[in-house]
Amino acid sequence: MEIDSPLPGTEPPRDCPRCPRLVALRRECQAEYPDWWNAPVYAFGDPDAWLAFAGLAPGKHGANRTGRPFTGDYAGDLLFATLAEFGLSKGCYDARIDDGLMLDGAIIVNSVKCLPPQNKPTPAEIASCRPFFETQLAALPKARVIIALGRIAHDATLRAVGARLSAFPFDHGAVHALPDGRYLVDSYHCSRYNTNTGRLTPEMFSDVFRTALFLKGQTRGPNSSTSPR
Repeated sequence: MEIDSPLPGTEPPRDCPRCPRLVALRRECQAEYPDWWNAPVYAFGDPDAWLAFAGLAPGKHGANRTGRPFTGDYAGDLLFATLAEFGLSKGCYDARIDDGLMLDGAIIVNSVKCLPPQNKPTPAEIASCRPFFETQLAALPKARVIIALGRIAHDATLRAVGARLSAFPFDHGAVHALPDGRYLVDSYHCSRYNTNTGRLTPEMFSDVFRTALFLKGQTRGPNSSTSPR
């Protein structure tokens, strides 16, 4: 299986050795499911995007299986449906990498590239993967708005741009004016757990996209204190 990254030169190697626990799980999956991707998952989307999604990490039966972020699990159903609703994709999502889906104006980058046990990377693993995440955000100069899908992605984004976590607390729907001139918008992760419990509804998720579209038309310089909500 071959997959091209929209951000070549920014991805970890397929046999990335940085995190022993994640390497061990990768090898287990390779032995049990040899036809799966079972490797660091590349970014997906438009390299000229104005909107970037900061995800958490690949899901075992989703991106770790298919090789494309959010593809093949429930979280992807909601994310890609909402991207289509707001005209940020072309083609139809069919939960497989050869479905022809393309993103238009949007890109997805995970803060952790490899599958973690129980979908919970450790702080050390998040830090180990940060250089790749930082490089990818830096390679997206047109991405003026970042939507963080969950607290871990929120914190990883702040660290990647050199911002203090205490100055930008996570809160669903919150908008943060980052020191580098971008906006960070917070959302609960579009996981099955969050949607099944009602913590995140499709309407709430759509509202996050509406906020991002509003911010697309705003202009501000680095270190601006503006933080619309």
